[in-house]
Amino acid sequence: MAADVAHHVVNLLPFKIALIGTLGIGAQWLAWRLQRPAIVLMAIAGLLFGPFLGWLMTLGAPDSIQHILETFRLDPVKDFGDVYRPMIGIAVAIILFEGGMTLRFKDLGDASRAVGRMVFIAAPIAWALGAAAAHYIVGVQWDLAVMIGGLFVVTGPTVIMPLLRQAHLKSRPANVLKWEGIVNDPLGALFAVGGYEFIRFSMTEASMVFVFAKLTFAAILGGLVGVASGYGLAWAFRRGYIPEYLKAPVVLAWVLLIYVLANTLAEETGLLAVTALGMTMANTKFAAMVEMRRFKENIAIILVSGVFVILTATLEPAILKAFFTDWRVIAFVLTMMIIVRPVAVMLSTLWSGLDWRESLLVSIIAPRGVVAVAVAGLFAAELQAIGRPDGEIFIPLAFALVFSTVLFAGFFITPIAKALGLNAGGGNGVLIVGANPWSLGLAKALKEMDIGVLVADTNWRRLRGARLEGHATFYGEVLSENADYRLDHSAFNHLIAATPNDAYNALVCVEFAPELGRHRVFQVAGQEKDDLDTDGIAFTSRGRTLSSRARSFDTLTRDWWGGWRFRTTNLSATYGLKDLYEDRGEDLDILLAKRPDGTLDFIQPGQQARAEGATVLSFCPAKDRDDTRGQGAKTDGLAGPANPLPQ
Repeated sequence: MAADVAHHVVNLLPFKIALIGTLGIGAQWLAWRLQRPAIVLMAIAGLLFGPFLGWLMTLGAPDSIQHILETFRLDPVKDFGDVYRPMIGIAVAIILFEGGMTLRFKDLGDASRAVGRMVFIAAPIAWALGAAAAHYIVGVQWDLAVMIGGLFVVTGPTVIMPLLRQAHLKSRPANVLKWEGIVNDPLGALFAVGGYEFIRFSMTEASMVFVFAKLTFAAILGGLVGVASGYGLAWAFRRGYIPEYLKAPVVLAWVLLIYVLANTLAEETGLLAVTALGMTMANTKFAAMVEMRRFKENIAIILVSGVFVILTATLEPAILKAFFTDWRVIAFVLTMMIIVRPVAVMLSTLWSGLDWRESLLVSIIAPRGVVAVAVAGLFAAELQAIGRPDGEIFIPLAFALVFSTVLFAGFFITPIAKALGLNAGGGNGVLIVGANPWSLGLAKALKEMDIGVLVADTNWRRLRGARLEGHATFYGEVLSENADYRLDHSAFNHLIAATPNDAYNALVCVEFAPELGRHRVFQVAGQEKDDLDTDGIAFTSRGRTLSSRARSFDTLTRDWWGGWRFRTTNLSATYGLKDLYEDRGEDLDILLAKRPDGTLDFIQPGQQARAEGATVLSFCPAKDRDDTRGQGAKTDGLAGPANPLPQ
């Protein structure tokens, strides 16, 4: 009988692994489609296939139903057995490496001073206050309270990024929230590591001097191992010792090796080592950074999804009940949100350059993410393994705090930002994807109309003209996860995809449509009369066509080199759109109109601009500036890039 049970478990394990992957990635996809926080949907998936199915099994259903429920029910501790703890540890290590890889110090920008204060002043204050809350409210011992307070200083960047895109905050508070999350994500985990090591060493009845000396040695050793291994791997990439097709697998193997090696040298220093490894590689120049980003965008997403489903599925009914009935858990969460976070932020941002409204917003918005739950799950198991059963309190506190902060931020970040005057959604910034002579001429014309412009391209040389004109630029792939961290989404609320690749333009528009609204994403036509082409990309799978004439990229480029230029014209009651067409001919191509209130109307094929009082931007054959018949065209100029030569 025992053999049959063992055989049944072995056969079920591959299915359970596949189920976890399907649930995790499925939740990520559904979150993308619905534009909702993925962490909430992953938690729901874990709860449904874990505790909920377990509860259904207790209702006494027929054997056939019980067998189906048992097959689909996730019980990770039982399913994975002795592999459970090291599996979670390795996954957390890779997640923290991914967090370290996002931290590029030069990208901090004008928020660096405030972010520095949030890390070096606010985090320790929040650590101390959080530990006090855990001790006096939850009733845990001081050593465990220190672990809890340290871990919960984190604010997850994977949760904050979608919220920032949703709220369209002004750049400074958005950058502070973004970079605080990136820096504090691994920092909070390291605080928890230090607390765990203190508990583990103190249980050996060693002297406090020995405990602190050992902790200091472990921290220094883990950091040195991570930094040295990061420089070593970057050096190997630069010297060409590793072929291109092996770089991503080598990174994965290297992270696992450093994690295990550091833990062998000093227990539980592996998390510190891999975090330092990621930060070192993020700030070291080498040609394989694209491969590193591909690694973290694929492997880390899979692990985050799987780990969150696994940890949610381990929740017991008693723990779930505590979310709503245990006043200690509820009081702890409210204290962390209403007292600990605001006090830490307001004190640390005094004289930091942030005004009181920005500090207030940052103090209110602090969603915890997957790292808090993953590390809590890891150390809950570790603490119970070393004889501290009270460590299980980590999991309900982590889930309660994550759910509360994510849901609060998701529902209230936009109205709070609007109430404080920190919402930048009313601006008219335009992101132009694709740097070429025509698009740079468009960028210059938009700038002359007092419209903010951000030019993005994957080629540094092609961005040269934009930099010479003084435009904001983004060097990189706008579709990558890296763009979530480095691209300032508050700087634009319209998008123009203007590359030679029609399919890529469509993909960019589809990606940004949920964030900006489909009526604000545009692409140059794939070919002439593009909207009538039944063999091209479906209308619902692309952006709106830019310009009234629906000229293709090739035609626009040909006209540019044929002498056409961008022209801005003020229309009035005495000089209207009809006069402009008479002046410039029927080939005149109108792109957009700027109304007196600053609103932008992008003109579609067959659509007429709202003429009176508007400033229209057109693309037309160049003429002398004085060669106009309109008496009302008081502001009438030509725009072209400073460096129109092909890049």
